[in-house]
Amino acid sequence: MTVITKGTEPPGATLDPAIGSESVRLRPLQACCLTLLLVLAFCAFALLDVVRQHPTLLWSFLGAAAVLLAWSVVLFVSAGRARRTFTLEIVLRKQHYLQACAQGSVLLYWGWHWREVYDSAYLIAAQLLFAYAFDMLLCWSRRDTYTMGFGPFPVIFSINLFLWFKPNWFYLQFVMVALGFAAKELIRWNRDGRRVHIFNPSSFPLAVVSLGLILTGTSDITWAQEIATTQFYPPHIYLMLFLVGLPGQFFFGVTSMTLAAVVTTYLFGLLYFAATGTYFFFDSYIPIAVFLGMHLLFTDPSTSPRTELGRLSFGALYGLSTVALYAVLGNLGAPTAYDKLLQVPVLNLSVRLIDPVARSKMLRTFDPAALGRSLTPRRRNLAYMSVWAIVFASMSAAHGVGDHHPGQSLRFWQQACQDDRPYACGYLTTLQSTFCKGGSGWACNELGILQADVWRDRAQTVAAFKVGCDRGFRPACLNVIRKADSESTLASGPPTLVDYPIILRDSKGPITDLRPSALYARACTLGWAETCGRAGLSGRE
Repeated sequence: MTVITKGTEPPGATLDPAIGSESVRLRPLQACCLTLLLVLAFCAFALLDVVRQHPTLLWSFLGAAAVLLAWSVVLFVSAGRARRTFTLEIVLRKQHYLQACAQGSVLLYWGWHWREVYDSAYLIAAQLLFAYAFDMLLCWSRRDTYTMGFGPFPVIFSINLFLWFKPNWFYLQFVMVALGFAAKELIRWNRDGRRVHIFNPSSFPLAVVSLGLILTGTSDITWAQEIATTQFYPPHIYLMLFLVGLPGQFFFGVTSMTLAAVVTTYLFGLLYFAATGTYFFFDSYIPIAVFLGMHLLFTDPSTSPRTELGRLSFGALYGLSTVALYAVLGNLGAPTAYDKLLQVPVLNLSVRLIDPVARSKMLRTFDPAALGRSLTPRRRNLAYMSVWAIVFASMSAAHGVGDHHPGQSLRFWQQACQDDRPYACGYLTTLQSTFCKGGSGWACNELGILQADVWRDRAQTVAAFKVGCDRGFRPACLNVIRKADSESTLASGPPTLVDYPIILRDSKGPITDLRPSALYARACTLGWAETCGRAGLSGRE
């Protein structure tokens, strides 16, 4: 084994500068031992009780390990016969470890408020080991050199921020990881005189798998919808994402993409509200999972435009395509959680068109780079970051982003449905159905009234009333009789203390303060006028 130390690349020499590099030459047996060490570490997860107690999950691990082991034997036996010598390069790239730190911070913060993330930490660690072993075997199968660093970390973290499979189907998670690294290694083109990968190695498998789930109608085998919903649980999560994105924006100049994507989507939301009186994304101007994608998914500097005008266009296209996909998926009855995933590979393919257009004489006048040609790249990055900080602060002050949004209020959608605003009654029906399933008899009764008055569905109406009656809400019991005997006016009534913890819950997750005084005060704040006089009295009830 021979060690060769290389000097650090000159600053600015590559898009993704490294701290330094060290090369290690390995004979086939030594290389085989290294891969076997990774495979054995991966197999160790099969010894965990949580894995052994779930047969399908256990076989997912054993099956993936068997593939890696067989591949190692075939590769290194043939390499020994051919007298090949392998090279292991240790390269620590700032792009990788900064992105991994940002994504890891989000996982930790999110997991504190949705414990499923922490409970699945061992699965994320297993994916990392699988990724290193798979990537190493794939590279050494094609050439003699493998570059090891933090590269797999942002890929695995990014994938797990948006999609992972439930235990019965977890073997597909390893397939998704393998697809991402295979695409990075095998799907390449010449760009700016270099042979580079086309697709973001995390967004490509996410898009392919998402499309497969949509076409097969099998999204329920994943946590996709729960992930998109629970990422809003942590307090001040928009601010947190804004902050963790800053280091990458400073070093790699991706602020313009995030800025353009956020502003485009927000402006569309404002225009939509002005035209319809409702919110396009219902409970936010920019859903938190989309906001996350705008910071830590599509902004990979290696697969995005090089020009500043191109990056602004790239961000605007991401924002508009998210809006379009949300509308299309919603109209098709497909989960809208994939609206920020499907378009990224298409955008990656467009970069060789976007940059030449951005450099054209026709658009040279609009090139923002012309305003800062005297600035160094880092100062130009700081200028963009300053603009982005001002925009984010302004949006936060206007409740464009943040923990609270009018669309989270049930009262807003009741009034919007009453005013016959677009999609309002449909969304109100979804809300009431969710609350009814959550245990609110009042919501079941209101759902039945909606089914009767808006949708004219007698079977659904009676079913909702019966559930509300079973949960002890008296007007629902009256409505069961009235709907069966006549077309008389349906009975309604105010929610009870049992209902408030369910119907007052916004997108931040379950209500933890269940004291009557707190519930009445919360209800009063959210527009339930009949509770305003009871907040102070409830402590004596």
